[in-house]
Amino acid sequence: MAATPPHADLVLRSTRVVTPDTTGPAAVAVADGRIAAVLPHDAPPPAGATVVDVGDDMLLPGLVDTHVHVNDPGRTEWEGFWTATQAAAAGGITTLLDMPLNSLPPTTTAANLAVKQDVARPKAHVDTGFWGGAIPGNVKELRPLHEAGVFGFKCFLSPSGVEEFPELDPAGLEAALTEIAAFDGLLIVHAEDPGHLGSAPQPHGPRYADFLASRPRAAENDAIALLIDLARTLDARVHVLHLSSSDALPMIAAAKRDGVRVTVETCPHFLTLTAEEVPDGATEFKCCPPIRERENQDALWAGLADGTIDCVVSDHSPCTADLKVADFGQAWGGISSLQLGLPAVWTEARRRGHRPEDVVRWMAAAPAALAGLDGTKGGIVPGRDADFAVLAPDETFTVDPAELHHRNQVTAYAGKTLSGVVRSAWLRGVQITDHGRTIAKTGRLIERTSA
Repeated sequence: MAATPPHADLVLRSTRVVTPDTTGPAAVAVADGRIAAVLPHDAPPPAGATVVDVGDDMLLPGLVDTHVHVNDPGRTEWEGFWTATQAAAAGGITTLLDMPLNSLPPTTTAANLAVKQDVARPKAHVDTGFWGGAIPGNVKELRPLHEAGVFGFKCFLSPSGVEEFPELDPAGLEAALTEIAAFDGLLIVHAEDPGHLGSAPQPHGPRYADFLASRPRAAENDAIALLIDLARTLDARVHVLHLSSSDALPMIAAAKRDGVRVTVETCPHFLTLTAEEVPDGATEFKCCPPIRERENQDALWAGLADGTIDCVVSDHSPCTADLKVADFGQAWGGISSLQLGLPAVWTEARRRGHRPEDVVRWMAAAPAALAGLDGTKGGIVPGRDADFAVLAPDETFTVDPAELHHRNQVTAYAGKTLSGVVRSAWLRGVQITDHGRTIAKTGRLIERTSA
């Protein structure tokens, strides 16, 4: 641990500070919004520093969620930057990246990005950045978006569910990825093959089994295989969004061993919810790709443990309650979980024998690295932003949707008892929440800073 710095504004002490390597007693000194040093727990604080001792609660780096559908502007009744960023902060997330679709306009041109930034700027309670979108016909817009600071580009290989954000066919995918590779950008992909989806039984009615049959694992597997082959050919950077099918893990692991520049995420709902537990008509569990069987979940955890899966992010995709009709064929697909991801994952990770450092790697360090933010975010490391979450890891609570900051209190976690209560969140050394209550708004808009 470092020597006590000559100056600090704040010192946070805990018997369980989670650094990249270990969890143990320490004191974290903060100066001018950045981590100045990680000190022994009993180190004397610099003169004039405010000391906050959180006791046995865990001090984590603020989480980084790179997969959030804020839907603002245009579908703000579904969520919005004001509510989404408050929910994020209450859940220990201090940095989020907004997806380019479900807002009007979508983030598919630099002009549209500017509109979204103007809407978000006065509403952001946490640091907020943006993905661009790759859709048919906008290849010429990709470099201007990159130069305007988006963190990468999202595309769909099957219909997105909104007409203003169409999917790319194989030729369109190759054209977009060729352009993005030319400036070493990042393409993030909703990978489901439309041919498999079109030939599968179409979902209808309240039975979850029928919906699950409509999104077969083969749709993910073949789309990911196509993406890996193209990334290999073009030496391009690609990221697989919300991996649900564990069948794809061997090919992903092999591609990584071969040096293909592919990364992968999964989501709390795939790690903590199973197809076997979804009641008929409970479309709050509907998402695409879908929540699969228990044995599939076990394999996803194994993929996290061995590093095949890089990170865990929310894919928070909310809607108004009226769109969650009891017919799985008609209901909007998306799970609201922004405020609940940390306790949900911690509950299951601990049960399976994982350490706090693992959860921090999956939910803070790896998403920060994906976005190129690992120099400033994602770890309790000197020089990085003083972003923290304080977690009571042994305290439990039962999810009451009415107590969530999400604009629409619809969630698949309703009634579940989870371990891990987020006591507070801190952004650049300023406490922004207290027991879920917002007490300060210091979020900034952030941009990609690497060339």
